[in-house]
Amino acid sequence: MGNPILLAKNLTKSFNEKEVLKGIDLEIDKGQIIGYIGPNGAGKSTTIKIFCGLLTNFQGDVSVLGFDIRKNPLDVKQKIGYIPENASLYDMLTPMEFIDFIGDMRGLPKEETREKAESIYKLFEIYGNMHDRIATFSKGMRQKVLICSALLHNPQLIFMDEPLTGLDANSVIMIKEMLVHLAREGKTIFYSSHIMDVVERISNRIVLLDQGKVVADGSFDELKSLSNDLSLENLFTRLTGNSNYSEKAEELFSMLNK
Repeated sequence: MGNPILLAKNLTKSFNEKEVLKGIDLEIDKGQIIGYIGPNGAGKSTTIKIFCGLLTNFQGDVSVLGFDIRKNPLDVKQKIGYIPENASLYDMLTPMEFIDFIGDMRGLPKEETREKAESIYKLFEIYGNMHDRIATFSKGMRQKVLICSALLHNPQLIFMDEPLTGLDANSVIMIKEMLVHLAREGKTIFYSSHIMDVVERISNRIVLLDQGKVVADGSFDELKSLSNDLSLENLFTRLTGNSNYSEKAEELFSMLNK
């Protein structure tokens, strides 16, 4: 399929002598939706921050869109879209002022920025609030502004770290459909989430990370045929060694009723 859009070889990262990533190897081609899953602390957000050029002190080799992430972090940042779980927005700005700021940083003409912003805000049902202060917004509305700003420059590669946090059911459904459409148009989405059913439904490929290592990599059908798990949730709990949730729930219930 040609040159990979993202390539990681023996990616290792430590914090205060604690090894968080332990030799990650990934090769991702254009037009895929990658579901990147794992327990809390597995290293998912750390991986994404390295791929986005936000963490540079790591071992191994990483190229994104053909750029060495160490040597050309700004080139990568200009071309990708990044939606973190928690981002600091400028509370005193309105969504339109914020999108103007993002468009200006990316070198987009103001008229083009505003035209795109109005269309995207209408789709996300915040058009009527685009001149209100972000300080008045709920978590879900803030997330919508963040998603809109990440898509503004039509990036070929989009990183999403728990993008559905705080969104209502209708917005979740719309974003799932949007991601499938973007992949059909040749975009690549690297999607990290704890919502297993969403990952299972939209991902062409699922990468399961546990304790800093890749323990499963393939389409859901491939992984299911190898393990006989009927759902991604079952596969997840089996491979990460956390399968006694029923017993834990029962224990908690007993403690609360003492």
